[in-house]
Amino acid sequence: MATTHNTLLVTKDNPSSLTAEAYRTLRTNLSFVGADHPCRCLLFTSGHPRVGKSTIAANLSFILAQTDKKVLLVDCDLRKPSLHKLFNLNNSSGLTNILSQNKSIPELAHNVTDGLWVLTSGPIPPNPSELISSNTAKQFWAEATETFDYTLIDSPPVLAVSDALVLSKQADGVIIVLDARSTRIDSAKEVKARFSQAGATVLGVVLNRVKLNKKDSQYYYK
Repeated sequence: MATTHNTLLVTKDNPSSLTAEAYRTLRTNLSFVGADHPCRCLLFTSGHPRVGKSTIAANLSFILAQTDKKVLLVDCDLRKPSLHKLFNLNNSSGLTNILSQNKSIPELAHNVTDGLWVLTSGPIPPNPSELISSNTAKQFWAEATETFDYTLIDSPPVLAVSDALVLSKQADGVIIVLDARSTRIDSAKEVKARFSQAGATVLGVVLNRVKLNKKDSQYYYK
């Protein structure tokens, strides 16, 4: 995705931008990948923090919702959640309340725009790994995939904690987000290897913070 100086939710606030168009291309590519085996539950992760995985997942969720689909975006980073900040939402309750108190998705998910619901992390628990691998968690994912056309999982960086590997068992595919400026090749290979060892399907990679050449950005409009 191209670097933008606008708001992080560029697909919502600047839908005609080149960056927003890049997200539409990502949506199209995913439809091709899922032509034979639909990918309705997607997990977004990275090797390290601060590469933009949450922003990528959030913008793609907007783009998917624009196709008249019901989309649920879930903040599963129960150690350092960020989606509530990105969407300016109250995080006093969320996923952890569903998993520990038998709350329901309709009770706690925020309908942020037509077709898009965001479920924030809720209070940070003392036992994130145990919570996301519980039987209640399995029931939650079953309900989510039955209710929504797409479920997007924003997971923690896989080289930091094992949560993303646990969550990948609930996903149809994994999308790895890399930073064009800082991600090392050996780190990217290690991320892919860990998911392969876990039996997860890696659908592809999104290279974030790519600096566009001015000529490239103007070419289409000439």
